Amino acid sequence: MTQALNDAALDQILRSARTFNKFQDKPVTDATLAALYELAKWGPTSMNCQPARIVFVRSAEAKAKLKQALMPGNVDKTMAAPVTAIVASDSQFYEHLPTMFPGLPQARDMFAGNAALATETALRNSSLQAAYLILAGRALGLDSGAMSGFNPQVLNEQFFADGRFKANLLINFGYGDASGNWPRGPRLSFDEVVRID
Repeated sequence: MTQALNDAALDQILRSARTFNKFQDKPVTDATLAALYELAKWGPTSMNCQPARIVFVRSAEAKAKLKQALMPGNVDKTMAAPVTAIVASDSQFYEHLPTMFPGLPQARDMFAGNAALATETALRNSSLQAAYLILAGRALGLDSGAMSGFNPQVLNEQFFADGRFKANLLINFGYGDASGNWPRGPRLSFDEVVRID
């Protein structure tokens, strides 16, 4: 049976979550990146489709390729971040469904025969997986800054030239330096957002 987390855990995972624009000069290790994925992978997706594909950009060579796709306002903070995750969606994620979702044998063919449905499902669920990645990072002590300010065509050409994967969003990860944060914005209230029917 699941139980509610304590306030300290809730604070770390969500209540004190911020978009970080600046990070400490402290590397994110391979072991931490592996732990990040190993935790985030357990987040549910529809039909267990798991369409997200991730490139952790850390080397100078990879950062130079990434820089070409960034909007000007995102260049400095991304180049200074210890690591940037490119979260892409696999346009042929359904090839794994016979293994990932064996309870519905026709699932693969349902998507293979409908490109629009496959694209929509891949985008929706890879976005969900990106959110899990951010939450997993928070749980592991990492800070992050998600971005959509990039040219997807350039990014895809640089990192996914065969066309199968499509960039969805970018997430800078590291150990945050609060001096680069904007003042925290307000949130909409329950009554402004929610309706119970």
